[in-house]
Amino acid sequence: MPHYATLADKIRTETDMTFAERVPEVTLYQVLARTTANFPDRRALSFQIKSGVKDKAETLSWTDLKARVTQAANVFRGLGVGEKDVVTYLLPNCNEAVVSLLGGTTAGIVNPINPTIEDTQIASILRETGAKVVVTLKSFPKTDVAQKVANAIKMAPNVETVLEVDLARYLTPPLSWIVPLIRPKVEIEHSATVLDFNAELNKANGTALDFEESDEDRVASYFHTGGTTGMPKVAQHKFSGMNYQGWCAKEMLFTEEDVLICPLPMFHVFAAYPVLMACLASGAHMVMPTPQGYRGEGVFDNYWKLLERWDVTFMVTVPTAVSALMQRPVDADVSKLRYVLCGSAPLPVELAKRFEESAGVKILEGYGMTEATCLVSINPPHGERKMGSVGLPFPYCEAKILHNDVDGKIINECAVDEIGEICVDNPGVVNGSTYTEVEKNTGLFAGGKYLRTGDLGRIDADGYLWITGRAKDLIIRGGHNIDPALIEDALAGHESIAFSGAIGQPDEHSGELPCVYVELVDGADISTEELKAYLKSHIGEKAAIPKYVEILDELPKTQVGKIFKPDLRKMAITRVYDTALAKAGIDAIVETVFEDKKRGLVAVVKYNDSAIEDDAVNDILGCFTPQWDPAK
Repeated sequence: MPHYATLADKIRTETDMTFAERVPEVTLYQVLARTTANFPDRRALSFQIKSGVKDKAETLSWTDLKARVTQAANVFRGLGVGEKDVVTYLLPNCNEAVVSLLGGTTAGIVNPINPTIEDTQIASILRETGAKVVVTLKSFPKTDVAQKVANAIKMAPNVETVLEVDLARYLTPPLSWIVPLIRPKVEIEHSATVLDFNAELNKANGTALDFEESDEDRVASYFHTGGTTGMPKVAQHKFSGMNYQGWCAKEMLFTEEDVLICPLPMFHVFAAYPVLMACLASGAHMVMPTPQGYRGEGVFDNYWKLLERWDVTFMVTVPTAVSALMQRPVDADVSKLRYVLCGSAPLPVELAKRFEESAGVKILEGYGMTEATCLVSINPPHGERKMGSVGLPFPYCEAKILHNDVDGKIINECAVDEIGEICVDNPGVVNGSTYTEVEKNTGLFAGGKYLRTGDLGRIDADGYLWITGRAKDLIIRGGHNIDPALIEDALAGHESIAFSGAIGQPDEHSGELPCVYVELVDGADISTEELKAYLKSHIGEKAAIPKYVEILDELPKTQVGKIFKPDLRKMAITRVYDTALAKAGIDAIVETVFEDKKRGLVAVVKYNDSAIEDDAVNDILGCFTPQWDPAK
């Protein structure tokens, strides 16, 4: 496995022994105990609340971390959390978030929730999961998390206990003196008991669990999907899926000598599994810079120096962060950095090339989803990396390209390089019951076995997976899923709108931004500015508010009257690319946009000046995800 480089390596790994034989531990606590025994004094976890390279940081050894997780599990169990009960945490990044995750899975089922979503969405998840205990932020300046959670718990009477984490402990004077004096007042109208998280842990036993942990694979976490698309769905994960993510990372990449920087939020599977589980399995050191990660004040400006401070060997990122980092010079010694894993949204090939040239490091693009306990494939670190692909499926991951009917019946399996729906089965897939809501699993599995991802793609002759589109039309803005129905439903309530079609238009920073095309009712007279104002007031999620609105005489439709979104996407690509070329002073335009079976939508660019070179155009358009060709 350390030399995992080809499809043959994957097959050999799978035939040598079963996955269960490779990972003897069942629970996360058992893995934590093994790693602690192997590396008791090595650094396990670090967090700094501010982004400066000399700012205060708290580091826990593996011995320290195991003691805190043991205390947390004992506290949760003492509050009535059994193996089928739920501990929810709504926290920014901090050491307590990791302790809550690991302690929650040990005592019961842990349920991280994005603290930036609306209180009604938080309440919906709390009710659906039946959460007993909530770990969240104590009132803190410049954040409304404490108040939102209090509002949500009022709507979720099943919550019995709230454990508050005070981030002020990470501060140094004078801020540590000032924060307690300027905390926002929180109006509490719920009946749950409110306690101090760390104070309760300090009173608990940290040497051993006060209860006997059952030695069986079980559902141990609930992760919600999206949150910008209305009421989120909740996916179930078992210990086997979590350990699978850690084992893959350990076998392919990591040892106890590695340092992983994680500026992604601990409520997202990308941080919780490929990163945290990799460290848990290998003994590597995980570093979290600021509560907001990449979004924290000064993180991008100090990022390269933070890598030097912590001797980082591996980083995880998303395309939006890669774009932002390319606007900062590499002003530190990052020679220890070996690999970068990029996921959550397609990475433009040209942007990847620029990053690699600037940072002198190899980007490994991967593919995954919450429903599969995160990563499914990766460009092999020791093998051929095919730019634009998302690499080889992991060992013990069966990926198929299928044509299915609406109920999940397999019509046929696609040939090499033929496009169809990507369907997967691996230890991270909870077969038949991915979502907690039973009805949401209807039609989700092809042939009753393979999780239908909703993504379109192909597998080439070498076994590499290529993403070509999305069957479910989601708009992915910087890794956040936005359901176009959220925009279209808002417009359906406007008396002047006959039809609307929301899509994602290309964006060099976020990958996609929401935009919408509308058709007015006969005789209506309204401006795009008025429509923008209407959308702003009728869409509760800021990220979903369209950045571009255009009124058309008639929207393109199918023969049965359905909005034909491929034409809208072609219009958006043409407009965005023409604007980018004009802004750069390049006399060229998009002549047409066509759909290639292997590459998806491709723009054909016509040069109006024979002196224009392909490289000059690629410098502009290569930063977008949809590809382009020069006109012949």
